[in-house]
Amino acid sequence: MKEYTLLAASSVILTVYIDKISGIRVLKKKIFYLFLLIIMFFKILVNGYLTSGQIVLYNPDFFLGIRVGSIPLEDFLFGFSMVSLTVIFWEYFLKKLK
Repeated sequence: MKEYTLLAASSVILTVYIDKISGIRVLKKKIFYLFLLIIMFFKILVNGYLTSGQIVLYNPDFFLGIRVGSIPLEDFLFGFSMVSLTVIFWEYFLKKLK
């Protein structure tokens, strides 16, 4: 079974759901995607380095095997979720403090 793929896809679905129920709606803001693009640029640099050699290895039994350069597709899904959830929670708690 492709556990890494399942977890990565689940994290994206959960992120979209949390954004919707929190009322923050970060995923509807254009500026967020510019921010995400900048973050992804650096992710490609760092993750590309880590996955190109012998530093980080992936068992092909657990992911689809689709790579962008040396980076598994699932890493981009998790990256999206981590960055998005951080911004969503930041905005949510900032709103609560006001």
